[in-house]
Amino acid sequence: MNKTFTELIDGFKSSIKTWDYFVNWNKVSTNAGNLEISLNKLNYLLGKENLKVEFAKLYESNPDIVKALPVLLAVRENKLEVFDKSTKESEFFDFSNGDDGAEKYFEFIEKSGLARLFQKDGIKNLVDYVMGVEVGLDSNGRKNRGGTLMEEIVGTYLKDYATKYGYEYLAQARATEIRAKWDYEVNVDKSERSFDFAVYNPQTKKLKLFETNFYNGGGSKLKAVCGEFRSLYNELTKQNIDFVWVTDGLGWKTTKRPLEETFNHNNGQVFNLNMLEDGALEKLNW
Repeated sequence: MNKTFTELIDGFKSSIKTWDYFVNWNKVSTNAGNLEISLNKLNYLLGKENLKVEFAKLYESNPDIVKALPVLLAVRENKLEVFDKSTKESEFFDFSNGDDGAEKYFEFIEKSGLARLFQKDGIKNLVDYVMGVEVGLDSNGRKNRGGTLMEEIVGTYLKDYATKYGYEYLAQARATEIRAKWDYEVNVDKSERSFDFAVYNPQTKKLKLFETNFYNGGGSKLKAVCGEFRSLYNELTKQNIDFVWVTDGLGWKTTKRPLEETFNHNNGQVFNLNMLEDGALEKLNW
């Protein structure tokens, strides 16, 4: 096994989570803040003996309170269709304008179980409760954040390197943008393909295109990526454009063979984050 490929395999990381991976607090605070007034009005109902009567009174002068009802169930939509298993019919609820009447909205509160929140032994503050709900909903965005973390980390290396040597740098670089910025034609199989990064040396007129990814798990997708990047390397090499692939993650431990084939085919232009840290960019021909 090639010594450098062994370095690639042995250096894969188990995680690249950064501090902003866990919760997007700005988004959580904004979403909760948008409903804060309605939630504080609904706080009036906490612990009330006759919830239905008190809700009707509050709704009469503050119909906007219904806008906050869906998020109490960790739901983003302001229009809901609910299928009733007993009647075999669907019911429709619109929370966007509060025009459906107190009876309709209280039906939603009862049938959804929200009435339990307002009991004496329920929660103490709906604003705090919704902050917790928003944190939970934001966890669904971790997958998307995880997908961009590798780009952010590699982008830091490339941007710093380009600045150090006076190279020009472009993120999410499409062929049209590369042409407009550097008058450089890039012909690839996908006309609208976007490369994660492009770095251009104005002295040598050399262009390098970078793709990045991180895989926690193995599978057929990794084999497909290897095949795609071998073909991409061939296409770009014919155009005198360098293609560099930065990848990481323990998912590769179970898919070594296709990765090694691509590593050898692509003339070793496959790196992990540790290799970038150790100065792999300095060893490239710029």
